[in-house]
Amino acid sequence: MAYFLQQLINGITLGATYGLIAIGYTMVYGIIGMINFAHGDIYMIGAFISLVGFMLLAAFGITSVPLAFFLVLIFAMFFTAVYGWTVERIAYRPLRRAPRLAPLISAIGASIVLQNFVQLSQGARVKPLQPMVQGSFQLFSDGDFQVTISYLQIMIIALTVTLMAVFTFMIRYTSLGRAQRAAAQDMTMASLLGVNVDRTISATFIIGAMLAAVAGLMVTLYYGVIDFYIGFIVGIKAFTAAVLGGIGSLPGAMLGGMLIGLIEAFWSGYFSIEYKDVAAFSILVFVLIFRPTGLLGKPEIEKV
Repeated sequence: MAYFLQQLINGITLGATYGLIAIGYTMVYGIIGMINFAHGDIYMIGAFISLVGFMLLAAFGITSVPLAFFLVLIFAMFFTAVYGWTVERIAYRPLRRAPRLAPLISAIGASIVLQNFVQLSQGARVKPLQPMVQGSFQLFSDGDFQVTISYLQIMIIALTVTLMAVFTFMIRYTSLGRAQRAAAQDMTMASLLGVNVDRTISATFIIGAMLAAVAGLMVTLYYGVIDFYIGFIVGIKAFTAAVLGGIGSLPGAMLGGMLIGLIEAFWSGYFSIEYKDVAAFSILVFVLIFRPTGLLGKPEIEKV
C-alpha cells in the first residue's frame, strides 16, 4: 500500500503537466477543428525560456527562490505566448480555409522549425538545472519504505489546480470565454454577431502557449534536465491525453493527462519502465475502439 501511494503521488504530479499541455490541443481543436502539432515544441520553448530566465536571475544576483520562481513564471509565459501567437499567424491563419491537410502539414513544419531553431541556438546537449526546491513531507512509513511528497510536487499540483480554476472561470464568465464558446459552435455566425474571430483564435493560441510554458517550467524544476527533443515526446503524450479524455473537452483534457501520468507511473513501478509508453498508447487504442469520442467527449452532430 505504501508503494502504491508513492506511485499515485508521482503519477498525479506527472499527469498535471500532461493535462496542462493537453488543454492547448483541445482548445485549438474545439474552436478551429485542427490539431496544433507544434504545441509540444511550444512547451519545449517554454522549458528553455525558463532555464534562461533562471540563469539571468542568477547572473543579476537574485537568489530568493520564491521571487525567482515568480519572475521566471511571468517571463516564460510572456515569451512563450509570443511564440504561440507567431505559430498561429504564420502556420494557421493563412490556411484556415484551405483543405484540412494543409494546416496539418504546416503545423508539422512549424514543429521541425522550432526544434532546429532551439538546437542551433542552444546546442544539442542536455541542459541541466541545479535543484532549487528541496525538501519533502513524510506521510508515513512501512518498514524501511517511506511515503513522501516533496515540496515541488505540492507546488506543481497546487499550481495546476489553481490554473484550472482560473481558466474554468474565464471560459464560463468572461467575454473572451463567451467568444471562444461562440466560435467553437459556429464561427461564421459568431463573426456575424460581432465576435472578432481572428482575435479569439489568437487569444486561444496564446492561452494554450502560456499553459504549456507553466508545464515547461514545472518539468524543468522537477527533472532538472531538458533538451531540444522533449517537445516531441511530451507533445505526443499530451495529444494522447486530449484524445483519451475527449478532444474538445477541457475537463477531458485534464482527466486524460492524469490517466496517462498514472498509467506511466504504475507501469514503471510494477512492470517494466521501458514499456511505459507502450502501455499508455495501448490504453488509447482500446478507448478509441470502444469509445471513439473519448471518455468525456461528445459525438459531433452534422446538421443537414
